[in-house]
Amino acid sequence: MVRQYGFFFDAAACTGCKACQMACKDRNDLEPGVLWRRVYEVAGGGWEKTGEAWVPSVVAYNVSMACNHCENPVCGLACPVKAIWKRDDGIVFVDTGACIGCRYCEWACPYTALRFDARTNTVSKCDFCYDAIDGGGTPACVAACPQRALDFGDIDELRKKHGDVRRIFPLPDPAQTEPALVIKPHRDAARAAERGADVANWEEL
Repeated sequence: MVRQYGFFFDAAACTGCKACQMACKDRNDLEPGVLWRRVYEVAGGGWEKTGEAWVPSVVAYNVSMACNHCENPVCGLACPVKAIWKRDDGIVFVDTGACIGCRYCEWACPYTALRFDARTNTVSKCDFCYDAIDGGGTPACVAACPQRALDFGDIDELRKKHGDVRRIFPLPDPAQTEPALVIKPHRDAARAAERGADVANWEEL
């Protein structure tokens, strides 16, 4: 039995096509403005003079991020009505029927995974397509990726296969929540901070 489901993301393979984001939105019939999976476009750098020549020092890559179904979900600790809970396989749920719209969970999550819908006065988030998984299937985001930059499975197995990188710019310190996430970094990720990189598409997110 899976102890803790997690996601694998290959930033080196992601092209930023947003197929994962749209597949999630379509499968879950999300309202305009509500995104459970988001693709961050990271960009920075410029030009540097080397001798008599100017050479580019640009960094550019994408980060596809949803709820990380953390091993220490601070969103659940912040919820005053206990509307957030974990299954035995680690999938974190929001009970929208119990949610009172206080948004404490949203503010607590360092990954901004919980999304508030003013029309329903509730928060919601990625549920790992649990019903598809229970039926032997695959999360919509994973199935939709044309580059196979996303995968899922037991987090321990993913770490054995891909290593244990959980943070690249602009993600927060994983020690806060112990995310069930493994990342293969893009080659530019190590230089992002020193090159003044930022998220270029905040208005979409």
